[in-house]
Amino acid sequence: MKIRVGFGFDVHAFAEGRALWLGGVRIDHPVGLLGHSDADVLIHAICDALLGAANMRDIGTHFPDSADQYKAIDSKLLLQQTMALIREAGYELNNIDSTVVAEAPKLAPYIPLMQQTLAQTMGVDKSDISIKATTSEKLGFTGRSEGIAAYATVLINRYLLG
Repeated sequence: MKIRVGFGFDVHAFAEGRALWLGGVRIDHPVGLLGHSDADVLIHAICDALLGAANMRDIGTHFPDSADQYKAIDSKLLLQQTMALIREAGYELNNIDSTVVAEAPKLAPYIPLMQQTLAQTMGVDKSDISIKATTSEKLGFTGRSEGIAAYATVLINRYLLG
């Protein structure tokens, strides 16, 4: 068996007039995140981690923000396509460990639904997806409530024949 680890990071600034999407779930908050797609920072970090683990570059390579077909796209579709890419290469997800950094909103009530939504989107077990939320103690751009950052680490594996 071949085991690979991937790490992903993403950040988006807050923007008026946008819905806030995290982990495929709409979050009740007065502002959303700015981006070409729905700006789901958690899904983008997970996609980058998966693609990196499989040595397939990054999310911008596969889904460029210069392509009109990805304008305002639901990031769950990008995640489904990312899973298809790694599965075509013979890999399967073992687990995800992720962290969302935001002063607000409080994310703990949304985490179980995010886990369920991601698991359904990826075709994996909910127990394979860890999502944590933290603040940056009022430091930096997240601490000033200018945006949200997300980190994701994934473990993927591929069974080798012979």
